[in-house]
Amino acid sequence: MKKQRVMVAMSGGVDSATAAAILKEQGYEVIAGTMKIWSKEYCGEYNERSCCSLQDIEDAKRVCDSLGIRHYVLNFEDAFRKEVIDYFTNEYLSGRTPNPCIVCNEKIKFGGLLKKAEELGCDFIATGHYARIENNGFYKLKESADKAKDQSYVLFSLTGEQIQKVLFPVGGLNKEDVRLKARELGLKLHKKAESQEICFVHDDDYSGFISKDRGIGIKKGKIVDASGKVLGEHDGYWNFTIGQRKGLGISHKRPLYVIGVRPEENVVVVGDSQEVKKKRFLVKDLNWFGKRHEGEFEAEVKIRSTHKKAKAVLKAAAGGKIEVEFQEAQEAITPGQAAVFYEGEYVVGGGWIDSVLA
Repeated sequence: MKKQRVMVAMSGGVDSATAAAILKEQGYEVIAGTMKIWSKEYCGEYNERSCCSLQDIEDAKRVCDSLGIRHYVLNFEDAFRKEVIDYFTNEYLSGRTPNPCIVCNEKIKFGGLLKKAEELGCDFIATGHYARIENNGFYKLKESADKAKDQSYVLFSLTGEQIQKVLFPVGGLNKEDVRLKARELGLKLHKKAESQEICFVHDDDYSGFISKDRGIGIKKGKIVDASGKVLGEHDGYWNFTIGQRKGLGISHKRPLYVIGVRPEENVVVVGDSQEVKKKRFLVKDLNWFGKRHEGEFEAEVKIRSTHKKAKAVLKAAAGGKIEVEFQEAQEAITPGQAAVFYEGEYVVGGGWIDSVLA
């Protein structure tokens, strides 16, 4: 019987390397694809934690050589620029806070890379994501065994067609198990540092990246409270996100947080800890696993990757949106971020936060 062929998205890190080794042990015909998303000149400027660094590509090649599998370096520079970078900067300049990791998963890894894998005769694509997939009549996305590393949140937008062709070999392991497995296999990556959260933004300098990418200079504007009282001045609204506390440059008797960004006026609105907490918001561009939920239902909802799931009531709203109301107010419900709906360990759906109601 012919072996099923799978392409592993090989980043050069310990998770993808271990995923490839596990799949080979399980009897798959494994090949690997490393995505090149930036030019050599850009990647060469930064250290090994940067996106598609030369070191990562070399690490990926060494892993493939040690495992005896074919390795492809695939150019996704144009697609990454269009689908991820332009989206990222456009969202910030529209006063929203983007999540490029989710869009990269949807458009690049499980979009473009999956298509390339199919062209190479693959039955599946695999990644080192910490998540699980179950098939009980229909495909379900499930949290990983290691809850501290769970990445189901950033995978909510996978389509029904994509999830049928995806494998997550490390989803049932914890991180220490993965490092131990890598060491046992002789993969010299078990001590390699974790990659940074957003691979193309270095030292978390989102503002600097946007300014350089779009050629934007300082644009002075006002920082005001909810009543409109001017409390300070800023250098550009795109430097701020909902819930931000640091970098406001305001002396005040109570800690202040960003509670609103108004790009058309170049105004940033701040408030105290109670003003940054809200209960109700609208979610658009929904994606469901299994049957779409109708009427009113309860679920646990995450509003960012590091947010602890919180109980909420969800119901249909105009324009095909969902209105979410938390039982208890949550900090920094942020337009542009994803809201992902859970029932226990399972992702039942999710979408993008459109607006905050109260």
